[in-house]
Amino acid sequence: MTDQSSQAERVRKSLKRRYRKERRFRLYGILAIFIALASLFILFADIISKGHTGFVKTTITLEVTLDSTMMYLDDPTDKDQWSSADFKAPIIAALQAQVPEAASAAEKRQLGRFLGTFADSEIRNLLTENPELLGTTQTIEFPTHDRVSVYVKHADNPRYSIKLSEQQQGWVDELLEKGIIDTSFNDVLFSRGDSREPANAGVLGAIVGSLLTMLVTLAISFPVGISAAVYLEEFAPQNKLTDFIEVNINNLAAVPSIIFGLLGLAVFINLFGMPRSVPVVGGLVLALMTLPTIIISSRAAIKSVPPSIREAAEGVGASKMQVVLHHVVPLAMPGMLTGSIIGMAQALGETAPLLLIGMVAFIVDVPDGFFSSATVLPVQVYLWASSSEQGFVELASAAIMVLLTFMIIMNALAIWLRKRLERRW
Repeated sequence: MTDQSSQAERVRKSLKRRYRKERRFRLYGILAIFIALASLFILFADIISKGHTGFVKTTITLEVTLDSTMMYLDDPTDKDQWSSADFKAPIIAALQAQVPEAASAAEKRQLGRFLGTFADSEIRNLLTENPELLGTTQTIEFPTHDRVSVYVKHADNPRYSIKLSEQQQGWVDELLEKGIIDTSFNDVLFSRGDSREPANAGVLGAIVGSLLTMLVTLAISFPVGISAAVYLEEFAPQNKLTDFIEVNINNLAAVPSIIFGLLGLAVFINLFGMPRSVPVVGGLVLALMTLPTIIISSRAAIKSVPPSIREAAEGVGASKMQVVLHHVVPLAMPGMLTGSIIGMAQALGETAPLLLIGMVAFIVDVPDGFFSSATVLPVQVYLWASSSEQGFVELASAAIMVLLTFMIIMNALAIWLRKRLERRW
């Protein structure tokens, strides 16, 4: 009895130790999930806190008298005078009318710094399109200078340094009370390309460039990757050559992305003479980088199809090609699509390979084709984040939010397609 009771006690102690280990393991798992979610929350909170003001623009609305004498534009029909005309003078006069205490020449210069660099271009473009407006008074909205925008949106934020003098800050506060300076949704962010001034910079060019690049990537990587996976899994003989190919595909999936950029630079640009900074070359480079991911995920999806499906099809007289095309590929398609979309989402966030093929260039115009100079969203974020002007900091965070939105949509699409097309057996 003593031996049995001692043995039972040892069993109970062993069970208690095992249950404690299981509880600790569950606790570690919950802790790991909590740390991951907390890190993700901190990341998103930091991006949103810095980037939400990027969706807000600061403008100044003035009643501008388009006086030809003030602009030194005696004859509006004489285009030679337009190059020497002072289109900023009526804007300064309209601004001084709102701040009459700025009387001296130095104060007028300080007041003129409230306006963006391209304010006079607004007047020039307006008169070029509507010369009959010369001599009239128009209500025109101008983007403010980056320093004014930073003060209006971040006056209480110690992370931003205010570069306005106390006198200028007082003038800005006065104009804010009058409603002359105001904030609104930053439609410029989604309607223009890059610019040297934050108030005129947008992500439309980068979005279009990303879409064109992704179209080229998808058109090349998806059919080639699916075909390669089907051949290797269903038709290729098991020999040293196929083993060598499989090993290299797995190795390519782990190669740093910048290596594909070097490959694209050496082959597509230096060897074939293709132009730099165009979506076609960017798409080719990203297709090479994405192919191993698509092939590996597609092979895994094909392997998951039960052998009974193949055997049943062959039993009713289907050929090998019919078995693969009519039965195996349709059943494996959800996994193939999921892997392809995840691979495309990964390619969408790549920067290093595109830097080497010139897509880091300063592109103002929105690309209108696959061979137009373009940039992509990750590179645009890199350019803005490395800029010295504070306004680009919030624009970079706003562009990150746009990029993350695209990636979340693509991953959600992958999940939806898998649930929609998945078949159970």
